[in-house]
Amino acid sequence: MWLVRDGQVLAAAEEPVGSRGRARGLVGRDGIDGVMVLRPCRNVHTFGMHFPIDVAFCDRDGRVLRSSCLVPRRISPLVLRAAYALEAEAGAFDRWDLHVGDHVELRP
Repeated sequence: MWLVRDGQVLAAAEEPVGSRGRARGLVGRDGIDGVMVLRPCRNVHTFGMHFPIDVAFCDRDGRVLRSSCLVPRRISPLVLRAAYALEAEAGAFDRWDLHVGDHVELRP
């Protein structure tokens, strides 16, 4: 799967299977190449993570509602209108020029 904005591929995307995979997310990993998609998801945590992450919460249409950087051992705010979250290594969103208001797609 690929994360795409305006026809441009931003990153490879992986999506964990099932609620157990979604709950584990990036916990215990040393990094990620690309982005992890968590759906459904309205907030995330970084307990058990070894690196800071960029997080973007998107609505069902793919509009980025909120974006932030979380260091380990933190909880994000609850984003009620979010349908899914994107998690990447800190700094990735700056490299991809991803901002609140952007529209993204997940393509196979």
